[in-house]
Amino acid sequence: MKKKFELNRFLADNAVVLIFVVITAAATPISGLSIISIVQEILTRIGRNCFLVFSLILPIMAGMGINFGMTLGAMAGQIGLIFAVDWNIIGVPGLIFASLIGVPIAAVLGWIAGQILNRARGREMVTGYILGFFMDGVYQFIVLYLMGSVIPVHSLAITLSRGYGIRNTLTLDSIRQSLDRLIPLKIGGISIPLANYLVIGVLCLFIIWFRKTKLGQDMRAVGQDQQVAHSAGIPVDRTRIIAIVISTVLASIGQIIFLQNMGNMATYNAHKQTGFFAAAAILVGGASVSKATIPNVFIGTVLLHLMYIVVPRAGTNLFGSAMIGEFFRDAFSYAVIALALVLHAWRKRANAEAARSGLRGGAGDAAETAAVQGENS
Repeated sequence: MKKKFELNRFLADNAVVLIFVVITAAATPISGLSIISIVQEILTRIGRNCFLVFSLILPIMAGMGINFGMTLGAMAGQIGLIFAVDWNIIGVPGLIFASLIGVPIAAVLGWIAGQILNRARGREMVTGYILGFFMDGVYQFIVLYLMGSVIPVHSLAITLSRGYGIRNTLTLDSIRQSLDRLIPLKIGGISIPLANYLVIGVLCLFIIWFRKTKLGQDMRAVGQDQQVAHSAGIPVDRTRIIAIVISTVLASIGQIIFLQNMGNMATYNAHKQTGFFAAAAILVGGASVSKATIPNVFIGTVLLHLMYIVVPRAGTNLFGSAMIGEFFRDAFSYAVIALALVLHAWRKRANAEAARSGLRGGAGDAAETAAVQGENS
């Protein structure tokens, strides 16, 4: 019975991961893609997407769930890139310049978001999602109307024909893959964006170090029980705000890394699905809305993007239409978030019921002991 219970627990805890392993394992041979092309694409996507996914870890650790408000950081990063292109700053200096503009904006937006989420305890995820929609309107107003009219923009190549507003698609030729090609490395015909991996490695070390600091321990305490943390003298509201600020700043840098790899930017749409894809990746890796680790990020990024690579091609080969593969891909992506949230709610309810049963059992044992002692006396 014990082995069966452990197996059931393992299947429940890793259901999302196992589902994606089965899907990708079935679709890979059908796709007809070579191993080298798949590995090359996976390595590129890990370097491009992992930084964004890592930005979700600290809010989860602080008990705020998945920070869908990371979209605010993505908008800040895009504003930084617009100015980098406008000023024609080339290569890695352009990325640094974009970060110097985007990070302060992201910090301010993260502070505002943290203040709002503190007033929406227990509903942080849906509040962050709606906040992203609201700030999207503000972002589009700034980029579409203020840039070029109120905010100076020097390059006519990036403005609309009316003289103000930024074009729908912005080419990032001046900084295109400048980080990817900073330290070239090729092994067996596979190009590895080594600089991207070094940046991600530094971020991993930062997260490991941060968890050991007093602030990191405070975040973990707040994530476990806010009332106990408050009783212990931890400033709960301030700690939660700091978690959101750091997450938003990391999302800003992550969006810059993502877009420099893509080489172009959909000015008004590039940020909209940022939170969704990052959330899907970390949940596919086995994380939940209450616990996330560094391995969850890497496992989820590999599995999710492996599905994105092989499923459309498998759909083309099976049904003669790539669109069917795209439909499957989108369906599984949305389903994984729903499944992860359902499993988390089920697990939380089961743990609460087990705790109540334990308390009832303890009370029953105490009553029985008292009755026996009374009979003996």
